[in-house]
Order: sequence, then structure tokens, then C-alpha cells
Amino acid sequence: MNITWTGVLPALTTNLRANGAIDHPAFARHCRWMLDSSCTGLVVCGSLGEAATLSFEEKLSVVSTAVRAAADRAPVVLGVAALSTAEAVVLARGAAKAGGSGLMVLPPYVYSTDWREMKAHLAAVFRATKLPCMLYNNPPAYKTDYVPAQIAELAGEFPTLRAVKESSGDTRRVTAIRHLVGDRLALLVGMDDAIVEGVAAGARGWIAGLVNAFPVESVALFNAAASGDHARADQIYRWFLPLLRLDTVPKFVQHIKWIQQELGCGTATVRAPRLPLDGADLALVRMTLRQARAGHRAVFGVR
Repeated sequence: MNITWTGVLPALTTNLRANGAIDHPAFARHCRWMLDSSCTGLVVCGSLGEAATLSFEEKLSVVSTAVRAAADRAPVVLGVAALSTAEAVVLARGAAKAGGSGLMVLPPYVYSTDWREMKAHLAAVFRATKLPCMLYNNPPAYKTDYVPAQIAELAGEFPTLRAVKESSGDTRRVTAIRHLVGDRLALLVGMDDAIVEGVAAGARGWIAGLVNAFPVESVALFNAAASGDHARADQIYRWFLPLLRLDTVPKFVQHIKWIQQELGCGTATVRAPRLPLDGADLALVRMTLRQARAGHRAVFGVR
């Protein structure tokens, strides 16, 4: 299935049972809910999907479940992250065989070094399949920063590179990349609390986190920003920002999954080394959700 790399593409959480096993029926329902809410694609096994704790076989099983759930309604994109380049290549090829429509390519886990080595890693994954690829640039998390000039170099050499998920936290990067590559690459915002600014700078899509709990609201925010309805975008953003900021801290997975559980659209179960929220972290997310629920009707009317 073709990918336009536009609109809201959820970075899906991975539904887990109390014993830590993947709950595939629940995950499939979650995928369908995202698409029913007008999301334009599904991104699986990313950071929010706890990919680092999933085995190789589990990642491919998640892709397969998402593909079946999507039923040709929308593309499924697999996050490709691994300790070694060889494993990343095999994972990319496995995603293609499982019916995935695209790849979100990360730098290698743990090892971060110079441009020569990091480019070689990406090149191997880009060449592994014919699937369109999105580069995931997240230097705060992965300690490798693909700067605009390097991204432009990749765009000139690798035709399967079609998009960039920009999560540096600096929305000026969107402008800088567009200046160098024009429309050659689609640019997507990867940090929830930078979406309006990113769209204003020229981003065409949003790889979103809180969408797992608030899909309708996320799509409404993106559409308002993308259509230039600044008043509506500002109204939704003011309501949404405290929640969106929960996506940009180390315990973002626990935050989002706890909110899903409270809203009846998932469970809070995570895999170690993550642990359930407690203390100040739990108090923060509980207060944030309570305030959001109290203000929801004023922004969206009766749900």
C-alpha cells in the first residue's frame, strides 16, 4: 500500500497482558480504533511500542497483527531498531514479508559514533528492501543527530528514503531540511508538544503519542493546524499541551499507557526495566488527566 506520509500516524503502544505477553486481539482492536478515528497510518514497534523489550519474533508478529487489522485501509510502518546492522536488515526484510508498507529507520541502539558509520548503517537498511523509508531523527533518545546537511545527502543517494520523523526538539530543523531538499522528503513531527509549530514550519504529518488515548482530538488538532485554522488550533492546543508534554519525558510510555487504562482503551502494563507509575510521577499524570477531562467539553462539546 502506498504511503503519503501525511496526517496523523499513531506511534502505537503495544498492548500487554498482566503477565507481559502481547495481547494481539486487544492490539488489533486498538489499530482499528485509530483508523476509525481518521488516522492515516499505523507505526508499530517504535519507542512508544516498547520495541527494545520485544523479541525479533514478537516484532514481526505485531506487524502481522497490524496488517490484518488495517485490512488495506491504511499502511503499516515498522520501526527498525537493533543493536547490529545485520539484525536491522533482517528485521526490515521480515517486515516486507509480513506485509508492512514502510519502515521507520532508527540509528543503532547503544552505539553512536561518527557520520561515516551511522550513514553506513542507514544505507544497509534502506537497501535491504524496496519499502519506502522514514528516517527517525531523535538525538535526545538515541544520541545520534542527523543534521539537515546529512539528511540532504541521504535524500540524494537513497531513493527509498521518502520521509523524516524529526524529533530533535528544534522546529527550525523542519525549515532547514525543507530549504535543502524542497519537497523531495515529507517531514513529520515526532514530538507531541511541537506539532503546531512543526506544521507551521512545513511538516506534513505527525507521528503522535497521545493519539493512543485521544485519537479524535489529535486528528482535530492536526487538521486545524494544517488547514490554517489558527484560532481552532490554538484552542485545542491550549487544552492538549499538558497531556502532550507527557510524551517528551523518560517515562512517556508509562504515562500514555496509564492514561489509556484510565480511559478504557488499553492497559498500563509495561515490560521491565519500566515499572508501573508511583509517587510524584503518578500524581502528575493523574492530575493532568483530571484537568484535561474537566476541560474537554468546553473544547469539543459533548462526546
